[in-house]
Amino acid sequence: MKKTAPIYYFSLTDEMLREDKLNWFASTKFEDIPFERIEPDKNYNWLNITDNDFDALLVLADKKSKNTVFNLNNPGVSTNRDLWVYDLRKSHLVEKINYTIQTYNSLLTAGNSHFPELIKWSHVLKRKFSAHKKFNFSSKNITYSYYRPFFKVFYYCDLELSDLLTDLHFLTYGKNLQQDNFVINFTGPNSQKPFMVLANNHVSDLHFVGAAAATQCLPLYRYDSEGNRTDNITDWGLKQFRTHYQDDTITKENIFHYTYAVLHHPAYREKYALNLKREFPRLPFYEDFSQWVTWGKQLMNLHLNYEQAKKYTLKRVDIETNQLNKPRLKVDKEAGKIYLDTVTTLQGIPSIAWDYKLGNRSALEWILDQYKEKKPRDKTIAEKFNTYRFTDYKIAVIDLLQRVCTVSVETMKIIDKMP
Repeated sequence: MKKTAPIYYFSLTDEMLREDKLNWFASTKFEDIPFERIEPDKNYNWLNITDNDFDALLVLADKKSKNTVFNLNNPGVSTNRDLWVYDLRKSHLVEKINYTIQTYNSLLTAGNSHFPELIKWSHVLKRKFSAHKKFNFSSKNITYSYYRPFFKVFYYCDLELSDLLTDLHFLTYGKNLQQDNFVINFTGPNSQKPFMVLANNHVSDLHFVGAAAATQCLPLYRYDSEGNRTDNITDWGLKQFRTHYQDDTITKENIFHYTYAVLHHPAYREKYALNLKREFPRLPFYEDFSQWVTWGKQLMNLHLNYEQAKKYTLKRVDIETNQLNKPRLKVDKEAGKIYLDTVTTLQGIPSIAWDYKLGNRSALEWILDQYKEKKPRDKTIAEKFNTYRFTDYKIAVIDLLQRVCTVSVETMKIIDKMP
């Protein structure tokens, strides 16, 4: 019979600085360290063990079980060549894709046995090259994608040029990823970033929720290969809600909106914070189902229609300067200011707007981060296709910031009503 050794653990507080921690250990004898014996829970977690009712809640999605609220879930798209297959301008995207395909096919025809850095290679693309797979350009593959929160770009959705573009994505958005659907995107398990959720009506990037996190998506509908649409919320899930609330008028769309509201609930996120870092969200049954449905619908309308939201009244201040106008795209939250460049500042951002956070950033900060001028790491992109300049989008960004400022304020008003 195998003997198991006991495990003891001790940790200093996260608030302590690195230097203070090192000093503490240097001045403390080993036998004086207050170790505690630890044991794993049923899921083999040794630390930060939860003590709540999470396991008793409704499972949102699980491929191993039929008793789930949603039938299908999928991750965001991982292209492995973002700079090549995404772009703010359709014409620029077409240029890059045509160059990629022509270069790839030329190398294939020439019988190259190596992979020159003329295009962005990946293990998947190299396998296709070795299998002598040729590519063709099709304008039908150009659609929209949400690359980051409130940042929509053109996307070339060819299976050949995106490493993680699968049948699951086409089951969600149909042929060419262009059929109507509504999707709840949220931070997937094993992320070090705070949980976030945001609805979209176009395909999302894998890192929509942040570069160090993976996006998971729950669609309202599914599509088959013929383009026929079916509900993605299961009959089992519908039965659970109707039975619990004793209400046969509850619809699957009601459940979709209810889910969206609950995942925004600050008390829910706080109570189940550790669970959400490790596994998919689950759903509790809250009192006043119809009120949560209303909140979810209001939030979804705000987030899906942000481009049509009323512009928040912000004061634009322009200064005269002899210096070269350089992009800044920085914020001063206490002063309620956004510095767009060395000339233009937006003033009057209400403090509540910064409170609408998606992970570590506010919605407004996500926009500013995406519109910064960044030097491409890809040599070919830097030499041939580095056309982005903030000044070309400045007016559009001001418009977007005003609208998302309204969305942020109204979102927080709804969230603040939640018990």
